[in-house]
Amino acid sequence: MLTREENELLTRVSRGTPCGELLRRYWHPVAVAGELSEEKPIKAVKILNEELVVYRDKAGRYGLVGEHCPHRLASLAYGRVDEEGIRCPYHGWKYDRAGKCLEQPAEPPDSTFKDRIKHVAYPVEYLSGLLYAYLGPAPAPLLPRWDVLVWEQGKRWIVKESVIECNWLQPMENSVDPSHLFWLHGDTAHLAQRVNKYAEHHEFIRFQFGINKRRTTLPVTAGEGPLVDQHPLLFPTVLRHVAPFEEGRAQRHNLQIRVPVDDQHTQVFRVNFVPSDSDRSPPEAPVPWRFTALKTGLRQYKMDMVSAQDSMAWETQGAVADRAQERLGVGDEGIVMLRKLLREQIDIVRQGGEPMGLVREAEKNRVIEFDVINDRIGLHTPRTEADCRSDYASSEFKVQGSMS
Repeated sequence: MLTREENELLTRVSRGTPCGELLRRYWHPVAVAGELSEEKPIKAVKILNEELVVYRDKAGRYGLVGEHCPHRLASLAYGRVDEEGIRCPYHGWKYDRAGKCLEQPAEPPDSTFKDRIKHVAYPVEYLSGLLYAYLGPAPAPLLPRWDVLVWEQGKRWIVKESVIECNWLQPMENSVDPSHLFWLHGDTAHLAQRVNKYAEHHEFIRFQFGINKRRTTLPVTAGEGPLVDQHPLLFPTVLRHVAPFEEGRAQRHNLQIRVPVDDQHTQVFRVNFVPSDSDRSPPEAPVPWRFTALKTGLRQYKMDMVSAQDSMAWETQGAVADRAQERLGVGDEGIVMLRKLLREQIDIVRQGGEPMGLVREAEKNRVIEFDVINDRIGLHTPRTEADCRSDYASSEFKVQGSMS
């Protein structure tokens, strides 16, 4: 249980709030690159309670600037782009990707007015189909090259889900809450046959990028070995996940990225990767994507979908869960650990320090790989489909990925 003041500390994301300043030290996806096209090169986005527009200019470069023009506050989402930047649809003021005002058509040609205008602008980077933005102070850390984003030997695709109507911390607490799998996903997950006999051991291990969650499930029948399910929470907003290994099929690895839109809304991006000896997916290449709606109407969740089941559980806690009303038990060890970690990192930033998990050295950022079977985290050669099968066959326990 938290006090109301502690709950505010851990959940609010606006600029100037303790948690908002922490979250601004990390890169966050703002859009799928495929959402921008020649016909519609501009998209309004909201992240960390800031209203912005992301765009692709005529030279193929991406920019992210404040949505409202500093002149008369009209929306740049209805503007136009050229080779230099983005132009306001109201009076034609034009800005480059750094927020510099390039033109003010109604001002005198010799006016220096435009030189005194600095629009809100943030750096954007493309990686594996997503457009990432950094909203924090300089110097920006490197954009982490998580394995799912940069493995090449396989097939990659992105799913963007409908906006979750709750605070970002509720989805992230779910990432260190393994026991919910039995009850929330029992009819759809691989553990359906075990729901009537709950028997698990949970471990939560802190490491340089966050918290590694490991679940050991006891055998159902005699002679069967235990199942080990482990995947890390990459602080602050990512779950690195692996789906079940099915006979004759490679594992499906994914990143579930929970982006804080504002205090009461969260946007989830899922990047999926399946190792394959026949497919190649370079991280700089375009990535197919699709949109998935989680509801058909108000509180009408698609309860045959795992992600919609999660959405139901998160949203029905309230737009911002009132943690002063909850009662935690032994099974909530991971949630307590995450809250302590979050509070610790907030304090580090408040004191002028650098929070955990930032990557500054390019050599350490070639590929950050997570071996979900052998519990290794570090720099490794990306595995092929054959490598995955070999690891699986030789592991002490067979790995079965949960749904969330």
